[in-house]
Amino acid sequence: MKFFTFILLLSLINPIYSQQNLNMDNLKKIITEFQQKFAPDKRTALFNVSCKLENENEVVLSGETDLADAKEALLKNLSQAGYKLKDSINVLPGNSFGDKKYGVVDVSVANLRTAPKQEAELASQALLGSRVKLLKESQGWSLVQTPDKYIAWMENDSYVQMNNLQISEWESSRKIIFTKINGFCYSAGNVNSDPVSDLVAGNLLKEVERDSEFVKVEYPDKRMGYILNTNCENFKDYLNSLRLTGENIVTTAKKFMGVPYLWGGTSGKLMDCSGFTRTVFMLNGIYLPRDASQQVNVGIPVDTKDGFSNLKPGDLLFFGKKATPTSKEKITHVGIYIGNDDFIHESGMVQISSFDKSKKNYSHFRYTQFVKAKRIINSAGENGVQLLKNIQY
Repeated sequence: MKFFTFILLLSLINPIYSQQNLNMDNLKKIITEFQQKFAPDKRTALFNVSCKLENENEVVLSGETDLADAKEALLKNLSQAGYKLKDSINVLPGNSFGDKKYGVVDVSVANLRTAPKQEAELASQALLGSRVKLLKESQGWSLVQTPDKYIAWMENDSYVQMNNLQISEWESSRKIIFTKINGFCYSAGNVNSDPVSDLVAGNLLKEVERDSEFVKVEYPDKRMGYILNTNCENFKDYLNSLRLTGENIVTTAKKFMGVPYLWGGTSGKLMDCSGFTRTVFMLNGIYLPRDASQQVNVGIPVDTKDGFSNLKPGDLLFFGKKATPTSKEKITHVGIYIGNDDFIHESGMVQISSFDKSKKNYSHFRYTQFVKAKRIINSAGENGVQLLKNIQY
């Protein structure tokens, strides 16, 4: 009798558990679909949401996202599907920054890491004068989002916090852009004076006044310094003077010859392959995505199925593994075509390699790894290619 009662209870309970599991599986599937829709690239968007069943019929949603619209859409979808919800999803930025939810980089090159600690992998870098959105804080580090939407951790000492008014004033101020690959800002109008800091190409500083030899500048933290006129230009004038041509791209790229490789680097100090291409195009008014696997998604495809004859100087070349019936395309490297079957890229150091087997700098490895090419020059402002002047940089 007891055995029969146990079997009867089990037969009644199992369908309930099965239905709960079915509902939870469906719920997790919906959350995954929303994540894929709103945050397909975890490098540029956060949508970390999980769920659990509480009090038999209430679903608790927890986690964090920087996409308020995505959260609201998810809650609406689940409510309409009949789920009873308890919302514990945190939308970033929270309240830890008060009204100062922006930062402006205050060092020549700020490191961005995958976790809030020095030993974490270097993911990218941000340059002096560029703004970041502050998302959350942890023990002297902040999770930030750069103008190209890249999300990573930056030390708090690398930036100056600003509210809406302050960031607006900074962005609207008259600024200079440092145009030399590397250099210094001095404490007086004299190159023998103590440096205020080092500088790299692309750094922005507020212009205070200038004379025939030096520009007096102001840092985000109000430090003052002096830069040689020959090493910088008025930022607006610089942007207006740019002419995006293959020749100019190649000329800029060659200025970085010999700069050593660093995974995550994006400056004239040290750089990785996509940091190199990104910096070269940035100095020519184009704001490319950060990584090679992102850069391959912008621009116009160039037909290379019969060789390299359709390539033009300034085209981006992508390397890795081509797609097969059983595997997806994988992009692991990027360079810039410079003509005559040659290309310039960051590999150990910035160097020129060739697809031409008769040349001394022929690279069999890169030849066999070539996947595709994209043209950026004819895509300015279109096909995912953003103009620097349109970025809140």
